[in-house]
Amino acid sequence: MLSSDFPLGTLVAFGGGDDDALLAQLCTLLPSPKLPVEIITTASRDVAATAAAYEQVLRELGCQHVQHLAIDEHHPADHPATLRRLQQAALVFFTGGDQERITDFLADTEFLRVLRYRFQTDAAFLVAGTSAGAAALPAHMLVGGQGWRALRKGGIEVLPGLGLLPHLLIDQHFVERGRFGRLAHAVLAHTSYLGLGLGEETGIIIRHGQQAEVFGYGQVIVLDGRHLHGSTLNQIAQGEPVSMLGLHVHVLVQGHVLDMHTGKVRNI
Repeated sequence: MLSSDFPLGTLVAFGGGDDDALLAQLCTLLPSPKLPVEIITTASRDVAATAAAYEQVLRELGCQHVQHLAIDEHHPADHPATLRRLQQAALVFFTGGDQERITDFLADTEFLRVLRYRFQTDAAFLVAGTSAGAAALPAHMLVGGQGWRALRKGGIEVLPGLGLLPHLLIDQHFVERGRFGRLAHAVLAHTSYLGLGLGEETGIIIRHGQQAEVFGYGQVIVLDGRHLHGSTLNQIAQGEPVSMLGLHVHVLVQGHVLDMHTGKVRNI
């Protein structure tokens, strides 16, 4: 996070799993329960069920104006009505599934331009995501890398994300699916980046692109590659194991706050 052009909006990311309890945090961040909340299920293959489930939970938690904003093969992102709803929304929430579907349908659209602009300039605007929806929010996203292969050159795949925050990678289901290797490799390949590995039932609130507050029941693993040295990545062939020295690692739980610029951690 080296940019001096800090966004005014707030980003909330969940690590996946049973995130019903985490949704309460979104409701508390809304200035008023009457403000519009838009649920985007583009990543999901079961759109109707996913939208209905999140709508029900958010309404039970007190959000009074919750809608499903469909963007997919049959609902273009730049439809005038869709853009109007984005302009009016106080919270935009991306559900889980396949993060590549999110970028496939939003890349190079007016919708994405408006989303970025509002996040950059509107201090009351909230953007949130769970699982794949969380992974897609930064400038880049991890879409591949499994097990021991993730620590061999060529063993991961990083693609452009939605671009809301630079110099950041978010990985989800992190502890439960053993994804340390792929995030470490990604940070090695992008040494100016922070890697945040979100455990299930755990989330982060990033205010103004600067402070990341942990909440929930599990852990957030922070991988900071800004002090890396001794990397072999540029000297080895495809399929060979990577190495690195100086990777800074933190294991954070609810109540910890990470300064994303200095890498320092404090308690709330």
